[in-house]
Amino acid sequence: MDMMIAMSRIADRYGLDLWIWYPALDPDYAETKHVDFALKEWEAVFAKLPRIDAILVPGGDPGHTHPRHLLPMLERQAATLRRYHPKATWWVAPQGFNAEWLSEFYAFVRTNPAWLTGIVHGPQIRVPIGELRKQIPARYPIRNYPDITHTIRCQYPVPEWDTAFPLTLNREPINPRPEFMKRIFHEALPHTIGFVTYSEGCNDDVNKFLWSALGWNPDADLHETLRDYSRLFIHPRMAASFAEGLFSLERNWNGPLATNTAVTTTLQQFEALDSAATPAVQQNWRFQQAQYRAHYDAYTRARLLYETSLEQQAMDRLRTASELGSLRAIQHAEEILERALTQRTAPQWRARTFELAEALFQSIRMQLSVPFYGAIATGRGANLDLIDTPLNNRLWLTTQFERIRKLEEEKERLAALGELLEWTNPGPGGFYDNLGDPSASPHLVRPANPGLESRNAPLTGFADITNPMTRTWRYSWMNHTETLWDQDLTLRYTGLDPASQYKVKIVYGGERTAAPLTLTANGRHVIQPDRPKPLPPEALEFAIPAEATRSGTLELRWTRPPGGGGNGRGIQIAEIWLTPQ
Repeated sequence: MDMMIAMSRIADRYGLDLWIWYPALDPDYAETKHVDFALKEWEAVFAKLPRIDAILVPGGDPGHTHPRHLLPMLERQAATLRRYHPKATWWVAPQGFNAEWLSEFYAFVRTNPAWLTGIVHGPQIRVPIGELRKQIPARYPIRNYPDITHTIRCQYPVPEWDTAFPLTLNREPINPRPEFMKRIFHEALPHTIGFVTYSEGCNDDVNKFLWSALGWNPDADLHETLRDYSRLFIHPRMAASFAEGLFSLERNWNGPLATNTAVTTTLQQFEALDSAATPAVQQNWRFQQAQYRAHYDAYTRARLLYETSLEQQAMDRLRTASELGSLRAIQHAEEILERALTQRTAPQWRARTFELAEALFQSIRMQLSVPFYGAIATGRGANLDLIDTPLNNRLWLTTQFERIRKLEEEKERLAALGELLEWTNPGPGGFYDNLGDPSASPHLVRPANPGLESRNAPLTGFADITNPMTRTWRYSWMNHTETLWDQDLTLRYTGLDPASQYKVKIVYGGERTAAPLTLTANGRHVIQPDRPKPLPPEALEFAIPAEATRSGTLELRWTRPPGGGGNGRGIQIAEIWLTPQ
């Protein structure tokens, strides 16, 4: 409360509008006692702040109250607010609403309540901002509340992000995304009167300035904006070079990391900047943030290449098990995989990343680690704690080796090793898709021009690596294809043998979602009736009726019950095999 009062006073001195994000978190506003409690609690805040210009109440994320109970309570809160701040405005965001709640929200707003000033479009709203504008009466402006701070499980995930990054940088990394931010801005611009960006801290500092510049001038040149940023905050002599480095950091995240050689070039750019920097610039937290990302990205790519090679060597050793013996082959394979820890690659980049994390803690108390700097959680920006997350199947293979060692017969052990070696092989006439890898999912149906919020198209999602349960999963289970809310997910196969009967084996994605899924073949045959996916992931097999593939074409379509709310995530598939029986 002391900080809120101080911030309100500072905003008033500057003549800045002060918006307050105020979620409604009491258990149930259908009960009078909870409404009375909220009225007293909120009034105490309104009375203490010297300036309030607007209140934004999200319907969800967080929040969990049906609009028929939430909105009457907010009407009473608005009356209280205006006793202390007569010109203050009142805004509501229908975040997290399911289809029924959103429909009731529309109906309420169409009654033209006088206390409501406008609507806010933010994360976890079922409809795109253009659709929301169509449904809301013209008298109510829409303000945008875009998520500029997260990279996965969010409103605007990094498109087709290489799995190595979400496993390490995770959800709240230092994330300059100038080109993508401009696309988001212009997609929403025709439907809104402006924005208040959604941030979790200083990791999105560059994005904040981009949005401010575009809000002032939608035609602002990104390069000149970042040169201004660099000129002001870093050093005039570094304006162009540091700005170009920020663009390079965004390009580090484009496409498969293994083939993105520009990541090393980006690091070289920032190493040259560091060599030319004065001590004052080197101690500048914005300079340190960019250096941290450049070193972290380069180290992650070096590890990915190295650990991929180690796994290939280990699997080659397992292929000699019939000559070496299964137990000896397993031992050799484990020794090779362990080199990721005993013979690290690029140790100088790793060490420098730790130095920069310490520098950021000293300069602005940035908390990039839980044990070192007291961060709230690993998934809350503490990506230093994830810097050595395995980027291959080392931990999964280790658990499989433990299981195989317990088998009594050598032929059983050899057969089990054979299954590991042939994991992705669908056999003659079969098909395999790794759906978390956009380059390895040829049968996935993707619509053209899906838009930036991915409500009508599949996108790449990721398991939560901060959950200890996930750490020994296969690498291919760490990612998946997913769809949001009511959108189905479809795979299409052609060139099938009409005389064969096929079976499908599925590993669903590893995020905890309760939505039951239904799988149908060619729109007629129910293959998997309404059931939730298993967690932890396991392979499920289903027979495909011969009639479904008699034409040589098969369409597999997953659906979930329509109308759900929350974050919308539900259909998630990691791997799939279609094989002739």
